[in-house]
Amino acid sequence: MVMTIHALLPVILVIAAGYLVARTGLITGDQWHGVERLTYFVLFPAFLFKTIVLMDFSKLPTLSMGATLLSAVATMGVLLLALRPVFLRVWGITGPRFTSIFQGALRWNGFIALAVAAEVIGSNGVALIAVAMVVMIPILNAMCVLVLSRYAGGEAPSTAKVLRDLYTNPFIVSILAGLAMNLSGLPIPAIFQSTLTILGSAALPTAIICVGAGLDLAALRRPGPALTSGTLIRLIGMPLMVAGFAFVFGVTGPARAATVIAASVPCAGSAYVLARQMGGDAKLMAEILTLQTVAAIVTIPLMLYLLT
Repeated sequence: MVMTIHALLPVILVIAAGYLVARTGLITGDQWHGVERLTYFVLFPAFLFKTIVLMDFSKLPTLSMGATLLSAVATMGVLLLALRPVFLRVWGITGPRFTSIFQGALRWNGFIALAVAAEVIGSNGVALIAVAMVVMIPILNAMCVLVLSRYAGGEAPSTAKVLRDLYTNPFIVSILAGLAMNLSGLPIPAIFQSTLTILGSAALPTAIICVGAGLDLAALRRPGPALTSGTLIRLIGMPLMVAGFAFVFGVTGPARAATVIAASVPCAGSAYVLARQMGGDAKLMAEILTLQTVAAIVTIPLMLYLLT
């Protein structure tokens, strides 16, 4: 466990650096928005494309990893929906607040997962998390949109818009393009490979700095049942469930560690945007994002130690 914590310390310190930069006002408002867009649309796609192109899929347990992650997500989603009446009756958690718990439990921050996997597993960890992204991003987006449209009371986007959001997602586009290049067997010209390396090397640190900048610790002064459950289910319940399905499907070694990392990291920031757009409880969503990120400093190494 000490080795895992040591590997995670650089990620934790970069998150802290982002928080301090934001609080000192060195970068503000629209400037952060620009940095986030640069990371989302340029740096990370370059990083993912090059990673996928150079991957040797014959050495990766893609099918068993995919089955593990999808089974865990589907099971947790059904379990949460079954428990929704209990949340309402016992704690008075209404539909919009339930959608924030649902998103907080199921969605995951690929930026943090890639950074953690790179430190804990190495270069293969990045490739394995990329596999998890291909499998989970489309399914999770569709599930969260459906739950928000049913329980938040906001206007649900059309099927065409949901599909457009998926096939224009820069992560999905870069991964699919990388897959096509990989399967074609064509080499990347040296000049383009060097360009992608330069861009990609800035992706992880910039993204993790943005995660730190988005933290709002003042929102955690009065945690309640919704905030607590949305955090515990994600950081403890999901890793345990993924580990169980990893055992069922025979996922071991670095692949098992990658699935646990994907299940242990905090929720993605895009959950807040979706909650705001579709009538969910955006304030609760922001609180869940913050508490999960802070608590994950302890729970990620703990889950890796116990489950891998």
